[in-house]
Amino acid sequence: MPQGVPRPGDQPRRDDVVELRVHGVSGADPSVILGAQRVRQVAGDARGGFHRRDGSDGVDPPGVTLEAYRWGDLPSGTVVRTLALVFLLPFMFSNAAVWMRPAGRGAAAVTVLCRLLALNLTVVYVVSIAGVALDLLAWRCLGTAGCRGPFDTLAGLDDRPVGQRLAVLALLPIAAVAFLRLLGTRRSRPTGNPLWAVEPLVVRLRAIHIAAALAVLDVLLLAARRVGGTTPVTTLLLTLSAAVLVACVGLLAVPGLIDRATTARTATVTARTTGVLAAGLTAATLVAVSSDERGWSSAAGLPGYDEIAGHALLGQMALLVLLSGVVLWHRGRSALPGGLGAAVIAAIGVGLASALSAGLVYGAGILLGGYRGDGGPPLPFRWTLLAFFLHVSAAVLLCGALTVLSGHRRRRAASAIIARDFPAPPPEATTRVRRVTKTVARARFTEWLGLLAATYALLAVIGLATILFGQFGHDPDELARQSLGLPARAVGMGLTGGAYLLAAVLLALLLGGVFAYRTAWFRRHVGILWDLGTFWPRAAHPFAPPSYADRAVPELADRIGRLTERHTGVLLCGHSHGSALLALAVLRLPATVRRQVALLTYGSPLDRLYARLFPAYLDEKTLREVGVRVGWRWLNLWRDTDPVGGWIFAAHRPGDPPPEAADPAGRVDRRLRDPAGLLPQPGERQPPPVRGHQPGESDPAFRAAVHDLIARLRAANGG
Repeated sequence: MPQGVPRPGDQPRRDDVVELRVHGVSGADPSVILGAQRVRQVAGDARGGFHRRDGSDGVDPPGVTLEAYRWGDLPSGTVVRTLALVFLLPFMFSNAAVWMRPAGRGAAAVTVLCRLLALNLTVVYVVSIAGVALDLLAWRCLGTAGCRGPFDTLAGLDDRPVGQRLAVLALLPIAAVAFLRLLGTRRSRPTGNPLWAVEPLVVRLRAIHIAAALAVLDVLLLAARRVGGTTPVTTLLLTLSAAVLVACVGLLAVPGLIDRATTARTATVTARTTGVLAAGLTAATLVAVSSDERGWSSAAGLPGYDEIAGHALLGQMALLVLLSGVVLWHRGRSALPGGLGAAVIAAIGVGLASALSAGLVYGAGILLGGYRGDGGPPLPFRWTLLAFFLHVSAAVLLCGALTVLSGHRRRRAASAIIARDFPAPPPEATTRVRRVTKTVARARFTEWLGLLAATYALLAVIGLATILFGQFGHDPDELARQSLGLPARAVGMGLTGGAYLLAAVLLALLLGGVFAYRTAWFRRHVGILWDLGTFWPRAAHPFAPPSYADRAVPELADRIGRLTERHTGVLLCGHSHGSALLALAVLRLPATVRRQVALLTYGSPLDRLYARLFPAYLDEKTLREVGVRVGWRWLNLWRDTDPVGGWIFAAHRPGDPPPEAADPAGRVDRRLRDPAGLLPQPGERQPPPVRGHQPGESDPAFRAAVHDLIARLRAANGG
């Protein structure tokens, strides 16, 4: 029977309530969510859809129809596509940073800086590809005996003039930009009304980034040509290319210019015109360079390349330091300062992008043998690779130190929690108490992420310092010998360590793309980064992966509306990130539908993480609006052993003061003691398990919350 076609057993009963379950980033199978061996899809498609029990292997609770929404394949797709999207991670991080901007003061400045930083990532990407295609292959390898074959005679270009070699191999950076454009293309448009109407913004951003990419390629070619003498044509083309770069920066630097409805049309026309002009200039530059028969410089490397690469990397570090300063200035006093996540995620994106760029140039040169006897890889990339090694080493030491330093306070807090849950444990439970205490202490490390993030943001200074050294022409080995008295091999070990570390990171990312499909445990613990990064639409970098929320949230809202037409009500049950999808869906529901909806969240990071990471979008005001829209028919279950989820409005631990009667938000949260007991129950061999972040739809506390909310739904709708 086709999907979406009701079976005879699906005929709605007006006294039924649908319990709609939405999983978290673990991407659980519908049969696991529904607790049934056989399920069938009743709506949606292969990537995301709604499922119910097949009816022959189980019976839903009386008066309740169970349904599950599976969205786990929306953020990725096929294994091949996921492996390809691994290379978009720096762009994804830079795009997520703009959604972490602080609320109120500083938001506009952070948005501008994030977008300029995203543009710089595109420029550095093109510069690194050009380093391989133009500096290494066209300039150093072709026609020389220094490179390994067959790269010294690639496609017969070794007999061609230098200008023609550069023009032909300049097609590689252009193809690389086209590859990014292809990867970032949405495979299918979202159904219905999208969550965020940002596609027109993506069109403008895409035109700006492509224009900047082509313009910087033109500048590289024309700067190399001008070393052998200027002509009116090269001067004009170089001036126009620089003007395109300035226009691209200007479009992003003016706050709100590409966002506001009043200037959207002008911004679109300007961005597209700039892109067309950049494409025309690139074609003219390739013709001018290939047809210029004058002699070229005898420099070891492509003239001007080191300077342009150094300025691009310096601009990247300067923007990152400025962004970190802005968000630290507006950080406030919360555990995870509002907006600080923008600096941290941007730092991760910049570090990864810089390391990938340096690793590409460095590794390709060593592989091809193109850097032998002429001083090694370009100086800016040597410093960048060294900065990556120092940055990662410092970050590892920082995490280790913070883990040790916070351990005593976390264990003390965990002991107090366990003492209130189990005030008089029997002697035979001593070992069990110790293990549970350790679990709670580990879960409480989340509360220290604010300090860790603030310190990590300051590590951007390491990258700025190393890039500045490279900008002044200092060689890492010489500076280490003269200033620090280190042996000559010390810096070389750092560069080698950075290269091996980068190779390990790449291998881990590629393996992660595979294991995300083959191992549920891996996806549950690591996939959250990918699912969070691709949740937000492209508001900073157009080559970031498309947002799956543009489909998932409207699809959920539409399904909820359809279910309320045939049933008494719909109980929305969201675990982990699924609670965020449901909260946003509730905000989209019309008033006639909201009256028939209740909300149950469990293991929810809405306040503990999301409200702090995304303060401009998921703050307390927004969460209270969710409660108002469902008539405060909302319960949130949480455990102290959960490192991800937590309470939303109040903890309600034993001994805490009771909630204010006048504030309905105080009755939302229900703390679940975890584990339920320290010793095995009568007839059991093992003690109750520690649930942590596990869903637990079959737990008695979960079923009690379901019955409570269903009773409220029926009371509100005269059932």
